[in-house]
Amino acid sequence: MKINVKKLRESAKLPFRATEGSAGADLYACLEAPVTVQPAQRVTIPAGIAVEIPQGYGGFIFPRSSVACKFGVSLPNCVGVIDSDYRGELCVPVINHGAEPYVISGGDRIAQLVILPVENAVYEYADDLSDTERGEGGFGSTGKA
Repeated sequence: MKINVKKLRESAKLPFRATEGSAGADLYACLEAPVTVQPAQRVTIPAGIAVEIPQGYGGFIFPRSSVACKFGVSLPNCVGVIDSDYRGELCVPVINHGAEPYVISGGDRIAQLVILPVENAVYEYADDLSDTERGEGGFGSTGKA
């Protein structure tokens, strides 16, 4: 699948899959100066690009596991969703869950972009729902954590 990418700033980088088996393509910070993210602080980092995601697909932005594990820096919304009709700049919200400030510089890998098929469901009200073994059992109803 080919994804058209529009460069919005000269220093922007094309998303890049590090290996043939990589599910996600790295997104890069497009910054003129480094940004320090203090513990418990949230900031939005521009990627300097816009993408054209085909209809029937969505773009999903995930944290980089190495940065989350080593430094506690992740996405405050867990997964960002890019709709197929969005043509604006990709920006990545990050949060520092760690105990130390974390510096993001231009060109740093800040997240991963995964393109996935999306079913366009039609929602309708119903008086009843089908029965299941679980039923209305909510959080923790199937066992510990």
